[in-house]
Amino acid sequence: MEVVSPPDPYDRPGFVSPPRRRLGGLILLVAALVAGVVVVVVGTRRDDGEFAAPPEFVVPELDVAPGTAVPTAAAVASNTDSVAAWAERLSKKIQVPARALVAYAQAELVTTQTTPACRITWTTLAGVGRVESQHGLHAGTRIGADGMLTPPIIGIALDGSPGVRAMPDTDGGRLDGDTQWDRAVGAMQFLPTTWARWGVRASGDGAPPDPQNMDDAALTAARYLCHLGGDLATAEGWWKAVFAYNRSTAYGRDVFSGADAYARAAAKS
Repeated sequence: MEVVSPPDPYDRPGFVSPPRRRLGGLILLVAALVAGVVVVVVGTRRDDGEFAAPPEFVVPELDVAPGTAVPTAAAVASNTDSVAAWAERLSKKIQVPARALVAYAQAELVTTQTTPACRITWTTLAGVGRVESQHGLHAGTRIGADGMLTPPIIGIALDGSPGVRAMPDTDGGRLDGDTQWDRAVGAMQFLPTTWARWGVRASGDGAPPDPQNMDDAALTAARYLCHLGGDLATAEGWWKAVFAYNRSTAYGRDVFSGADAYARAAAKS
């Protein structure tokens, strides 16, 4: 699924575009169902007390041509700063939950060790998380200290209704609570089939990976993007990975804009 738009030179065949939907008082855009990922674009920032202090962090919309550039990058933390302290400080500046920043940062650090050639950044993961679920805050969801989302984020039924691809249930409702149709799940909006293949447990505690856990979702997204794009420090690799998440140029620019804005702000903090 993706947004109805003029023909895109990067489009791949076989996907259907959904209409706009209004959920919870916000204008939402239900975007791509591509390679097992469903995307929810949240049109406005949640009015959350944690981020009430002005000025509001603004992400400029960048009109970058696909495949021509990568977003600005920024280090996770300084040599004298812990990830938690870095996240807490940066959270107030860029209005991203500190717990989400920790998940993105840890995913980058782990992937740097396991897949160094990928060169994925926390800012790219934050760019994806911003578009997918407003960093796990969609529709009033909160992120616990353990990274768990409450209540869980579960997408619409992929039931073949107008603009929605039909995807019969594949997991017996174990992840999405629906025994008839599949639904995207978690902060990074994975389909059950994709999660079954790519899901990874960030803590290494032996428990099954959980898409409603921010750490698991971020690390799984990093693993998935690295597999699809190769070297994400190159324009070709970055755009290839993001387009595999969603083939829409508008989506790619949204992710790029968020990643770039977060990196520029972090560099100044």
